[in-house]
Amino acid sequence: MSPPIKRLVARCPFCDSSLEIRRLGCCECDTVIDTKLAVPPIFRLPADLQAFVLTFLRCEGKIRDVEKELGISYPTVVKRLELVNVLLGNQAAPLDRTGILEQLERGDITVSEATQLLKQI
Repeated sequence: MSPPIKRLVARCPFCDSSLEIRRLGCCECDTVIDTKLAVPPIFRLPADLQAFVLTFLRCEGKIRDVEKELGISYPTVVKRLELVNVLLGNQAAPLDRTGILEQLERGDITVSEATQLLKQI
């Protein structure tokens, strides 16, 4: 059994506030830099959307290739791209609570994606 994959978290597990990166270290000489850095926006996305973005980039933005690789429909790819843009702050949330729940019910978005969108409202 392989060890669990470590992921960068962007929210505090105790109070749900934003986290920041405070310490960087060199793997060779053990130099340590204490600083304050924001967590990159891509890491604030749920893990499934991070994987989606990487697939989209690997497919060079060709939605048909993303469809084939992930086994999802064209409208679902477009909805996920819209969701990524909303969560990254690139566009306003187009839906209200009912619309988000309808997308969840249809399977257009996952539970974690719906949760992120609901937090935006």
